[in-house]
Amino acid sequence: MTAHRFSEPLDLPCGIRLKNRFARSAMTEALAGANDAPNDGHQKLYTEWSKGGVALQMTGNVMVDRRYLERPGNVVVEDDTNLDALRAWAEAAKSGGSKIFMQISHPGRQCPIVVNTRPLSPSAEKLRILGLFGKPKAMTSDDIQDAIRRYAMTAEIAQKAGFDGVQIHAAHGYLVSQFLSPITNQRTDDWGGSLENRAKFLRQVYAATRLAVGKDFPVAVKLNSADFQKGGFTIEDSCQVAQWLEQDGIDLIELSGGTYEQMSFVNGTEEQQRESTVKREAYFLEYAREVRKAVSVPLAVTGGFRSVAAMEQAHIEDGIDMIGLARPLCVQPHAVNTILEGTAERIGINEDGLMIGQGRFGANAQNWLIKLINTVSQVEYYAWQMNRMSRGLMPQTDARNNAIGYFVWYLNRTTMLGLRRKFARRP
Repeated sequence: MTAHRFSEPLDLPCGIRLKNRFARSAMTEALAGANDAPNDGHQKLYTEWSKGGVALQMTGNVMVDRRYLERPGNVVVEDDTNLDALRAWAEAAKSGGSKIFMQISHPGRQCPIVVNTRPLSPSAEKLRILGLFGKPKAMTSDDIQDAIRRYAMTAEIAQKAGFDGVQIHAAHGYLVSQFLSPITNQRTDDWGGSLENRAKFLRQVYAATRLAVGKDFPVAVKLNSADFQKGGFTIEDSCQVAQWLEQDGIDLIELSGGTYEQMSFVNGTEEQQRESTVKREAYFLEYAREVRKAVSVPLAVTGGFRSVAAMEQAHIEDGIDMIGLARPLCVQPHAVNTILEGTAERIGINEDGLMIGQGRFGANAQNWLIKLINTVSQVEYYAWQMNRMSRGLMPQTDARNNAIGYFVWYLNRTTMLGLRRKFARRP
C-alpha cells in the first residue's frame, strides 16, 4: 500500500477529524511529581511525539482518584487545581498538529502497595505478584457511584483544559476491566453475574462522561479483546460489549488485551511468542477481525505492529481504521513520518537483548520469576526512553542485555516516587 492510504483522514461519529490513520497508544509516563500534576517533562515528551506525524496521541493513565494509582508518577485529575499545567500539556501535545485524548483510568486492585495497601475492586480477589499489591476491598454501591462520578469529572476538566477528547481505560485489568471479567467480578448484585450486569459499570461511566462533555466531544474506550485467562473476558464478550458501546454512542474503540496476570499487551499471547516473526505481529488482529464484524464504529488496534506490511494488511484487508503504535515511538518518535513518506518498511528495535533466559521474551524459560523479570524489563526499557525524552534527550536505541537492571530500576523508582509522594505536604 502506498503511503497516501495511511494519510487519509478519519472522521469520528462526533464530527472531529483525525488527519491520518496513526494513533500513539497510551503508555504510562510516570513523570508527575509529588503533586500528581503534569510538568515540563510531559510537555517536552509530547511535543516530540507530536512532531512525529501521528494524528492522535493518548496520554498514559491519568488517575481519577488520588488515593489509587496505577503507579507513583501518574498524573491525577480530581479537580481544576492544576488546570494551567494541564493546558500547557495539551498545547504541547498539539503543537505538531496531532490531537490529544486524555486516558482516564482507575487501577482497581492493580494499585501498588506503596500507594495503597487496600485498593478497591469489584470483588476482594487479590493480585498475587511478589507481594507488590494489597488485598482489595470489594466496592460498595457508594464506592461504585463515586468512581463513576470521578470519571465524568476528570473528563469535564480535560475538556476545559483543551484536550481534544478522552479515552476510558477499560482494558489491561484495571478497574473497568475488572468489572467486565468474571475472574475479578464475582459480585451477586446488579453489578455482577451476567455480561450485561458486568458491563453496567463501563456503560454508566460512559453515560456520565458523555453527559459531562456533550455530544460533540470525542469519547473513546480502550477495550480488551480478551483476558487470555481461563474463565475470563472472552472475544465473544468483547464483541457484545462493543455493540452496546456503539449503540450508546462511543466515538472510537481501541482493542488490546490481557491483564497484569497475563500481560498479552506487552508481548502477545504465549502461543504467539512461539510463532514466526510475521505471526508475532499485531497481537490482537485476529480478535479485532471479529469485533470488526460486530460493529461499524471506528476501530483502532494496538500491540505488536512493527512492519508496514502488517499495518497495511490490518488497514486494507481487515478494515481496521487506525493503527495504534506504542513502544516503537519510544525509540523512534518520528517513525510515523517515515512511514507516511514511504521510506520505512519496519520500525522499532530488536527486543531480544532486553531478555534473560532462552527464546524470544523468555518464552522457553519456565521459571515464573524469569518471565516476570523479562516482562517488566521490556516495559521499563521504554519507560526509561520516555524519561530521557522528557529531559530533552533522544532515545538510546541500543537494547542492551540488562533485563535485571531495568527490573531493579522499576522497583527503585516506584518505591522512591511512592515514598516521596506519601510524605509530601498537600494543600
